Amino acid sequence: MTKTIGIIGGLGPAATADFFQKLIAATPARGDSDHLRVLIDSNPRIPDRNAAIAGRGESPAPYLVAAALGLERAGADLLVMACNTAHHWQDDVRAAVAIPFLSMIDETADAAAASGAATIAILAADGARGAQLYERALEQRGRAWLRLDEKAQREFMDLIYAVKAGDRSEPIRAAMRAHAHALIASGADALIAGCTEIPLVLDAPDVSVPLIESTDVLVRRVIARARA
Repeated sequence: MTKTIGIIGGLGPAATADFFQKLIAATPARGDSDHLRVLIDSNPRIPDRNAAIAGRGESPAPYLVAAALGLERAGADLLVMACNTAHHWQDDVRAAVAIPFLSMIDETADAAAASGAATIAILAADGARGAQLYERALEQRGRAWLRLDEKAQREFMDLIYAVKAGDRSEPIRAAMRAHAHALIASGADALIAGCTEIPLVLDAPDVSVPLIESTDVLVRRVIARARA
């Protein structure tokens, strides 16, 4: 028997859809019945994670916990969250439910460390950066990291919000590639795509070092756990 996956989503909706599509594509299946049962709570009304971490907005913790509890009641055996920054509150989610929660941050940091890269660049939203989610995770695994300077980070966030608004045009893609290339030029041996909007406009062939996409990493790990 496979496990039922519960996805806390809507953070944003397009990133949640991307996660689900990649989950379907990566699942070994010869027909419908070979796929995993998936429950999705896509709630775009969850307060802005970046604003909350910066102290300028409402905490999303109660909303994330409510989603986790609802998915557990609906029959989920395993929970994931399709948003990197929301993992600032992963301990709240874990404490609220009796089922396992698979961390996108931990799984992606493990994959980055396993890549053999000595210095890993982090492309992540302001909230994840402010909470140092990946910075701490990489240090715990003995890896050096680097990230965008403050000006480039502001430009990067403008790109993320443009993607959230539905813009996946070539200018947006080119600007995202430019930020990735700048980090590689600064000495990165690998690059973490630490925001679930990044894969919507940046692909592995766009960069010359391993691109460790948090969405893809979590998809692979949750499939392995659900089918174990």
